[in-house]
Amino acid sequence: MSAFSSGAVRIDAWLWAIRAYKTRSAATTACRAGHVRLNDKPAKAAHIVVPGDTIRVRQPGFERILEVRQLIAKRVGAEAASHCFTDHTPARPKLPALGLPQRDRGAGRPTKKDRRDLDRLREMRDDG
Repeated sequence: MSAFSSGAVRIDAWLWAIRAYKTRSAATTACRAGHVRLNDKPAKAAHIVVPGDTIRVRQPGFERILEVRQLIAKRVGAEAASHCFTDHTPARPKLPALGLPQRDRGAGRPTKKDRRDLDRLREMRDDG
């Protein structure tokens, strides 16, 4: 039996199989919590996906927009799973540098003077 399916596949199983979630129960929990939308409607874990569906998965800090290209019922390697969906997620904007000085790796703990300088910079940033 092949992992790729031509029959019905539940949305929680599909999200788990393409590695959007580490466990199937985590995918089911996300559906129950309203973090998964199928074609812009809240999706229950038992909803069936078909090729062409758009799935929005809300994860900490961002939302992924996935289009179903192929049905998959079992978890496979990441390379094979990546062929089952198209990711339409916009690129995340880069966070601006905070303007804090960077310490060299292995330089040890900051001195008292370094600490005061950091506190002074933070105060200027908060007031600005």
